[in-house]
Amino acid sequence: MSMNWGMANRLARIIKSDGRAVMLAVDHGYFLGPTSGLEEPRKTIEPLMPHADSIMLTRGVLRTSVDAKADKPIVLRVSGGTSILKELSNEDITVSIEDCIRLNVSAMALSIFVGSDFEKETLVSLAKLVDEGEKYGIPVLAVTAVGKDMARDVRYLGLSCRIAAELGAHIVKTYYCDNFEELIGSCPIPVIVAGGKKTPEMEALELAYNAVKGGAVGVDMGRNIFQSDSPVGMIKAVRAIVHENVSVKEAFKIYESEKNSKARKAS
Repeated sequence: MSMNWGMANRLARIIKSDGRAVMLAVDHGYFLGPTSGLEEPRKTIEPLMPHADSIMLTRGVLRTSVDAKADKPIVLRVSGGTSILKELSNEDITVSIEDCIRLNVSAMALSIFVGSDFEKETLVSLAKLVDEGEKYGIPVLAVTAVGKDMARDVRYLGLSCRIAAELGAHIVKTYYCDNFEELIGSCPIPVIVAGGKKTPEMEALELAYNAVKGGAVGVDMGRNIFQSDSPVGMIKAVRAIVHENVSVKEAFKIYESEKNSKARKAS
């Protein structure tokens, strides 16, 4: 992919020199409100930041809950406008490019809802955001949100990812699925896999392992980290899978070791 130096530099801060990325997702509040585990964002974020390559969040949480001295790439959520009480696909761009520049972000994230009532609106918003990003060298991460009544199979997710790439997105965040390698093969931009809803720790680690083995550059995990009984243990374990190619069993030992260490200190 041909791009200017500034954009290439920002992407290189997110996807490290080994071609892998661990993104921490803490943007859930923009439509869920005070999500379990994120009631006090600063307390959640601070212990996890050192172990993430980048962090995905809203500008409100960035300004109030992240130390400005923190040297961590920011992937800023710039779409929204709806809550769980309404049709989620009816989103719009909610942050100006000027504010993204002021906040020194490394990428802008926007959801697309392929197959939903507001498919066109979200896709046009993606195209407009890419245009703005190209002016100032800021890459765009397209999030393939699952439209209502659409299954998370390779045909649907492959369609969503390819459309995002065709409209100019620089990274795409999607879900892991059967025949994932087929999705990777048909998407010409880096793919990062969403952690999704909270699952048992072993399952979340298996997801991370299968994602990178299948060709994803890494994972963007939130609830499977900050809702874990050992958030630091989980992000360390995920990091070991993504960057050190350890097995799921080895990663689970890292999680358990951190969990047990914390329990001993508390006793």
